[in-house]
Formats: sequence, structure tokens, C-alpha cells
Amino acid sequence: MGKNLVILGAGCAGTMVANKLRKRLHRDEWTITIIDKDDRHVYQPGLLFIPFGIYQPEEIVRSRSEFIARDIRFVIDEINHVDTEKQRVETMAGSYPYDQLIVATGVELAPGEIPGLMEGWQKVAFDFYTLPGAINLHKAMRTFKGGKLVLNIAEFPFKCPVAPLEFVYMADAYFTERGMRDAVEIHFVTPLPGAFTKPKASAFFSRLIADKDIKITASFDLAEVDCAGRKIISAGGKSMDFDLLVSIPPNVGARYLVRSNIAMDEIGYVKTNKHTLEAEHHQNMWVLGDATTLPTSKAGSVAHFSAEIMVENFMRVLHGEAVRPDFDGHSNCFIETGFGKAALIDFNYDYEPLPGKFPLPGLGPFSLLGESKANHWGKMMFKWVYWNKLVTGEELPLEAQMSLAGKIQD
Repeated sequence: MGKNLVILGAGCAGTMVANKLRKRLHRDEWTITIIDKDDRHVYQPGLLFIPFGIYQPEEIVRSRSEFIARDIRFVIDEINHVDTEKQRVETMAGSYPYDQLIVATGVELAPGEIPGLMEGWQKVAFDFYTLPGAINLHKAMRTFKGGKLVLNIAEFPFKCPVAPLEFVYMADAYFTERGMRDAVEIHFVTPLPGAFTKPKASAFFSRLIADKDIKITASFDLAEVDCAGRKIISAGGKSMDFDLLVSIPPNVGARYLVRSNIAMDEIGYVKTNKHTLEAEHHQNMWVLGDATTLPTSKAGSVAHFSAEIMVENFMRVLHGEAVRPDFDGHSNCFIETGFGKAALIDFNYDYEPLPGKFPLPGLGPFSLLGESKANHWGKMMFKWVYWNKLVTGEELPLEAQMSLAGKIQD
């Protein structure tokens, strides 16, 4: 009798690992089922570009079905519950038994967790992490006459932690190119003590912030938002006025993971072995992408690199072999800095982003912790790589583990 692999979530991580495992698992032995609530795959790095009119919505949305191999069963349905004892996924319309389960459910925004924020949500306070939010923010940016634009991070962790920095850098360029930069105050407000979590990268990003006359307010723990009065208020009672608020609200995991006692707490992330990608408290379960508790960025590159390791460990388990603790937390990311330039960071659990060069066969090297036009074009070209190579599960010329080659260490 054949076995069943069920994958929860058909985003970047879920689609990629489904396609990779379909190539490795015998079709007469394993049925692969991937479940998601709709057939809309959003290229999430492209959301950042929509508020500035660089991308149109139709450029970053495609059918999930287009990227899922034909002999993978794609189910469009709402998941209600996962019974880990009976090893069964319950949806609105059906039930799916599993021998192995991969959780790739991502995260969702929870603006309702911040008192007062919903009163002005998508009216005076906007996001760019969802397609509707990015579209609404584009309209607000187009009609903005000047004043105080405040980008506020509510709490950590959240998806793609460099994206807020990218937004303020690009906003500086956007208003400069429209001839109204002098009329706009740009504020970056964060609960961190600096611009970023890693010291060397934080110093680099802080210099850019200063050079661009962007004001940074650090150690601001958001407590509430007064949308009528247009101000954000910290837990310590400090407040900051705004004319336009770009909000990064709390991120939470899928609610059914909480109801099913799979998530480790109400926030909704699944406790994950940071080196093997196994779920720590559940049998026959793996976790990928933003739903994990990995102590690294919730970013597409982490989903990619960790999926490479997870697939190998998955196959080892099927062959009765011990898993290997091979994932080192590798993450890299191009960071738009405005005016057709970008930076690049590359790091893992043990090494913070270092300066130097990042070798990439056929394209690189790209500059690390430094601005360049090549980095910008590297980021823009990645959309083609994403649609045509990454989510389809093809091998890319990138090592899953971080290399120190080309990097400068003190």
C-alpha cells in the first residue's frame, strides 16, 4: 500500500519542497498532496516595489498550479485541524491521511494585536507585506502631499527583516525623484537598539540612514496606535506623530496550528530543530519557511537553503538512516538602497554579515555590505530565477551552507 506525504502551504517553501521530493520519491510508493486556501502564488519580494509603482500587481501574482508538478495532488481548501495522533489533516471538504507531514504555512499579519491600529488600517496606516496593503500604500504614496512618513516595526520576529529598511531607502529616492523630498520627513521607528540585529550590518545600514537624512528612533516598544490623532505610542509613554504610517504589525502563524496544538504557543510558530528541520515535539513532521522557530531571518533564502537540507534528511529517514544536523542558518538577501543601487548580506547562525565579495557562477561576484548597481540588478533578475528555477525545485548554483570564500574577517 502506498504512503502519503502531505504538505501544508503552497507558497515558496511548500511548492519548492514538493517539487524537489517529487523527483526523489517513487510515484508508485508515495502520493504527494499539497494544500492551500487559494490558487494565487504571490512573489513576495515584489511586494516592496508596488508602493513605488516599479511593479504592477499582475507582475507578481501567478497561479500556484503553474508551478506544482502534475503528479502532485494540489488541493484548494481551508484546513481546519491536524490530528497528529491519527496523522490526518482535516479540511472543510475532506480528510487527508499522512505518513509524513511538512508544515510550510508561512505567517500572516495581525494588526488587530495592536490596540487602535485597526481603526485606521488601510486608511491612514498601511502595510506592504500583503498585496492589498501594497496596492493601497501605492495610492497613499501617490497622493501624499508631504509631512511625516513613519515606518514602525511593532515587534520581532517578522517576515524579511530588511524590507523595512529597504522601504525607507526607496521612499527617500521616490520623493527625491518627485521633487518633494524636502517636504517629507522619513522616520524609521524600531524596537531594536539599532537599525538591524547584527552589529556590522546595523552600522552599515545606520550610515545609509544618516546619509539619506532619515531619522531613526530605536528601542521604541509599540503599545498602541491613535489613528484619529495620528500618533504611535510606546509602552513607556513616548509618542510620535505621523501623517502617513507604514506599519509592520505582529506576525503570527496559521491559527489551525494553534488549535491543533502543533504550534508551541498562541503566536503560532512550530518548534523546529534548527539544524535538521524536524518538528521537535511531533512525530513524522517537518517544518519549513516562515512557520519555523529558526533563529535566523524569515526569508525566502532561508526557505531555499533549509529545504535543501530537509530533503536530504527526509530521504535519510525513509532509508532508516540518522538525520544530519547540517543546516547552519544560512541566509542572504539583496537590500534595495534607492537610486538603482542595492547592498547584499550573507550570514548564518555563527557568522554575522561580513564585507567582501559574494561569488555567484555566471553572474557574480556581488559586493557584500556595500552599495552597487550590480546588486540592484541581481535583485531585479531574481524574479525570473524565482518563477523559473526556485519554486520549480531545480538546483541552483548556491551552496545551502554559508561559505567564507571572498569574505573579509577582522
